[in-house]
Amino acid sequence: MAELKRIGIFGGTFDPPHVGHLILAEECRTQLDLDKLLWVVTDNPPHKQTVAISPIEERVKLVELTIQGNPAFELSRVDIDRPAPHFAIDTVRILKQMMPGAQMFYLMGGDSLHDLPTWKRPQDFIRECDGLGVMRRHEDQVDLESLEKVLPGVIRKVQIVEAPILEISSRQIRQRIEEGEAYRYYLREAVYRAIQELGMYR
Repeated sequence: MAELKRIGIFGGTFDPPHVGHLILAEECRTQLDLDKLLWVVTDNPPHKQTVAISPIEERVKLVELTIQGNPAFELSRVDIDRPAPHFAIDTVRILKQMMPGAQMFYLMGGDSLHDLPTWKRPQDFIRECDGLGVMRRHEDQVDLESLEKVLPGVIRKVQIVEAPILEISSRQIRQRIEEGEAYRYYLREAVYRAIQELGMYR
């Protein structure tokens, strides 16, 4: 097997993973020319401590069903099989140890890029990443010049991924299920069936 060179890190709670996630992941994969895109399911994200999150193995199952059939997509347990809390800097370092020589591209939204100075050891994080794939919608205005003053070297790492504007969110889907509204086509069919079988979000 050819050595993997360019790895995308696509992190999230994925509660549940939906077609919007798939579209964004594939845009990142193609626009950044990634050999593999890792779906990093976050067990206990530091910024969502007050939000009730579905059990990790249920979300893992849903992600596996979401990405099945695409050999470039892979589930990563890097943030599952180690104690919380999980910070991006540690995730990137562990993955680099697991895949020596690979280039790591951390994928994030424009809002996360804006908040980057508040992350744990943001300067070290930028240094560890070979690139930051920023999924920017047209209305996202990130002041890179100001960010560069706070985090020198960030501009050099940022690669903008032009992402379609998708008004789909996991929170919205959970709400729809809870309220008995239609949600089937926001998800892959296998994910829709699994959510029904597991009785999730009711």
